[in-house]
Amino acid sequence: MLSHLHISNFAIVRALEIDWQTGMSTITGETGAGKSIAIDALSLCLGERADATVVRPGADKADIVATFDIGKLPQAQHWLEQQDLAMGSECIVRRVINNEGRSRGYINGVQVPAQQLKALGQYLLSIHGQHAHQQLLKPDYQRQLLDAFADNAPLRTQLKQCYQQWQALKLEYQQLQQSQQQREAQRQLLEYQVAELDQFAPVSDEFAQLEAEQSRLSHGQTLLSQSQQCIEQLYDSDEGSIYQALSMVNQQLEQLCQLDNSLSPLQQMLADALMQTEEASRELRRYADKVELDPERLQQIDDRMGQWLTLSRKHQLNIEQLPEFHQQLAGQLAALAGDDQRLVQLEAELTEAELHYQQFAGELHQQRQQAASKLSVLIANSMHELSMANSRFEINVQALSLEQASSHGWDQISFTVSTNPGQPLQPLAKVASGGELSRISLAVQVILADKITTPTLIFDEVDVGISGPVAAGVGKLLRQLGETTQIICVTHLPQVASQGHQQLFVEKYTDGQATETRMRRLNDEQRIGEIARLLAGENISASALANARELLCAPAV
Repeated sequence: MLSHLHISNFAIVRALEIDWQTGMSTITGETGAGKSIAIDALSLCLGERADATVVRPGADKADIVATFDIGKLPQAQHWLEQQDLAMGSECIVRRVINNEGRSRGYINGVQVPAQQLKALGQYLLSIHGQHAHQQLLKPDYQRQLLDAFADNAPLRTQLKQCYQQWQALKLEYQQLQQSQQQREAQRQLLEYQVAELDQFAPVSDEFAQLEAEQSRLSHGQTLLSQSQQCIEQLYDSDEGSIYQALSMVNQQLEQLCQLDNSLSPLQQMLADALMQTEEASRELRRYADKVELDPERLQQIDDRMGQWLTLSRKHQLNIEQLPEFHQQLAGQLAALAGDDQRLVQLEAELTEAELHYQQFAGELHQQRQQAASKLSVLIANSMHELSMANSRFEINVQALSLEQASSHGWDQISFTVSTNPGQPLQPLAKVASGGELSRISLAVQVILADKITTPTLIFDEVDVGISGPVAAGVGKLLRQLGETTQIICVTHLPQVASQGHQQLFVEKYTDGQATETRMRRLNDEQRIGEIARLLAGENISASALANARELLCAPAV
């Protein structure tokens, strides 16, 4: 609940400190005194748009600080904890607006954007202006009121989740269906390409191996003849081979070693050369025996390499990329087959999701119908108490088709009323006047008081256009609402003001050069005088004072 409000240099307020209490607080004052200034300041404090015009003339800035007791507000506490702004059971919200129109917001001393002030404000208070009852004409708001009375939040959460899943599946199915023709054309192309590459079966490093083999086969005659020449020169020549020459030199060195032992290493080197020459000759002979002269194999290799080059050019790839490209195309073809399987699977999942939605929507429809019957009776009774004795009220809950379903269900909810005998029930917008709407709205607020999560309700002259017995009824209903919720009500009606647990008076002062608004709490005697003024105007008579005492002493409810 709101416990304290500090305002400085805001509009025509120089400085104002207000301690708020539980129950119903009424605010009265002369016309133009600024009865709504505290409410306007609270709106700005909780994130409403600000500009330089709200700063008191001559001041550098306007400063508004609202203190809330959130000890019994778990939603507000949870929000603050999520934002790392929690500070025990107290919450201090501040808004500073300078004379250039720039503003800063704070929650528990931490600077935050205006959006966060608004987000927190929904858990702290709700302001109902003179035209707030117009909300009652909106179908969405009517649905929200009925659901609040039915207390069906868990079922609505299940329904919303089910609807979102159903719609996600429907979107995926539609997208797959729309792309089916395109996928079919792509499949045909992929099947042809993959079949062609499957038949060719490219293998990594194959082209390099083919190049090496092609080089050997195409130069086979040269390799054979020249390797044989090398063998001849190394070992087989009758006219003197390298081996024979080395043997003769080796024999001579062996004889010289007998004369000079220091030549032994050279002789050993020559003996090793002889062995290597003989070994090289044998290896060359084995190589020459294996040299192939195979024109048929060479043609096969040329054809295979030609296919490699053709397919690489066809797909605009480097030769070494062809095997990996083959695997990619095969994967894409498999994925397309998976899409077709997904379509079949989606059809089954869609049917199941639709059945689940129908189940939840049907249960919600039944709950709403039951709640509508009870709430209709309660609102009708409250309307009778507010001088609408001949009125009838009924909430219609009509199930629409599945095609018109939404995340809120498939119900069309309509608040209907008949204000005169013999008239049929019709939607509120067609029948109810502004004053009647205001009374119906107030009746709904009282009935749903125990469902309201906002701890503070502010009514800014919602009683405009009513008087007499109706005003008395409105006052009693607000008082009744104040038993469970903190109520702050700006009013000009004595019947409403007298019902408050406490009353504040707004007055305007001027010294001819500057104007200032002040607000003060009234004691019992001062309340009598203020109620008398509301009854009789500035010329307060003894009978007006007596009537004021009677209003204040009358039973609250």
